[in-house]
Amino acid sequence: MCGRYATTVDPATLAAELDALDETGDAEIVPEYNVAPTTGVLTVVARHDREDPESAARRRIRRMRWGLVPSFAKEIGKSAPLFNARSESVATKPSFAQSLRYKRCLVPMDGWYEWQVEPAAGGKTRKVPYFMSQGDGSRIYMAGLWAVWHDPRTPDEPPLLSTTILTADSIAQLSNVHHRMPLIMPPERWDDWLDPDSLGHPDLIVPSTEAVAGIEVRRVSDKVNSVRNKGPELLEPDDGSGDQLAFL
Repeated sequence: MCGRYATTVDPATLAAELDALDETGDAEIVPEYNVAPTTGVLTVVARHDREDPESAARRRIRRMRWGLVPSFAKEIGKSAPLFNARSESVATKPSFAQSLRYKRCLVPMDGWYEWQVEPAAGGKTRKVPYFMSQGDGSRIYMAGLWAVWHDPRTPDEPPLLSTTILTADSIAQLSNVHHRMPLIMPPERWDDWLDPDSLGHPDLIVPSTEAVAGIEVRRVSDKVNSVRNKGPELLEPDDGSGDQLAFL
């Protein structure tokens, strides 16, 4: 699964790197080292110009709520946010099926967190956080879906754009951390995945061994457990020696 991640890129830089249009508006976006569900995140989509549907599709950077809200939802907040979608069943789930056919995206990040249950003092257990990122520091792009929701109570207000990140069974070194992982989308699959004129790509929603080959795993501070902590210190390696001293 993927329930927290870090991202430091700004929309303008991302747009320049991907030859995309920045459609995020004027809202300030700062580096975020502890992104949690229901917050606004950057996504990459490919769409035709609304005024010219026959134009070539362009990549666009958009800000969306992390936690997909299906177009048929009557309201928000009555159930847990749909921040992940299982790739194996996404085509048959009502909340995701339409998005898989018509609204696919990429979610850029520096890396993501996962927790392992490990022994603690007094025979207890605790969750220890680990951070997964590319060893060369390059950005990771996760396969995502998105949706457009109109609040029926305020039909004149702008719609809400929301997104979810696909997950899959972990492979290679990532299987030592957790049995699930976010689905990394390698660059050679981007165009097909984002293509707004295709109706889904089941052959693309499978893990790529090459895409995870450069992913490194390191233990980090349990400060990440609190969403109130958002600084770069969350990414610093933590070998757990402080915990061992605390047990003495």
